[in-house]
Amino acid sequence: MDPIYLLYPAALMVGTAKGGLSSIGSLAVPLVALVMNPVTAAALLLPVYIVTDWVSVALYRRHYSAPNLKIMIPGMLAGVALATLMVSIAPEALLLILTGVIGLWYCLRSWGRALLKRPQPDATRPALIPGLGWSLLAGIASYITHSAGPPTQAYLLPQRLPKLEFAGTIALCFAVVNLSKLPGYWLAGQFGALDWVLLPGLVATGVAGTALGRWLTGVLPQAAYVRVIEALLLLLSVILLTKGITGLFQP
Repeated sequence: MDPIYLLYPAALMVGTAKGGLSSIGSLAVPLVALVMNPVTAAALLLPVYIVTDWVSVALYRRHYSAPNLKIMIPGMLAGVALATLMVSIAPEALLLILTGVIGLWYCLRSWGRALLKRPQPDATRPALIPGLGWSLLAGIASYITHSAGPPTQAYLLPQRLPKLEFAGTIALCFAVVNLSKLPGYWLAGQFGALDWVLLPGLVATGVAGTALGRWLTGVLPQAAYVRVIEALLLLLSVILLTKGITGLFQP
């Protein structure tokens, strides 16, 4: 299959995520990786992530959780720095599996409690140690696979933030973190795969996706919004687990 037929849907997913449905953007790289090297796929889509990040920041600039940002941004930047150093030696398959397990664990815990009709626990609050731990993992996963969604949501979703505040916090974190990847990607020579003819169309598709995502975030009720995020998180986690386990057995 020609990668172009998957690149445009992937760019739309990225934009829709930046508009508020955050998990769906993390499906973009695994989707394109079906027909090309995942590192090449990540490099091709990074400019789309960066441009749509700042569109998302403009959309949600008045809605964010400042206490969470103070914890998460340093943690994620530390994760990106660590991933830059370890990318040449850390098996990508293991990171994919770990990231997928985190998302799957969260969904099973949340839905299992609902099926057993157990009362939901009280909403959590921003906390330094858990926040730094999840954010460090999110930064590592973001650098290598653009898959920071599961660890980020495993930390934020239990806080039950209002939907716009949740989306804005994600937007600001990812905008800073994706910019921080540029030096490491450049030093690793990963931008040699960029197609400068194709790139404007991908970016435009991503920007259009932010409007779609912002509209969906606005019209979905709070409870439905959380369930959509959890459903997308489950789908992403299964894809990551499948890809990671398959990668372990490849020579």
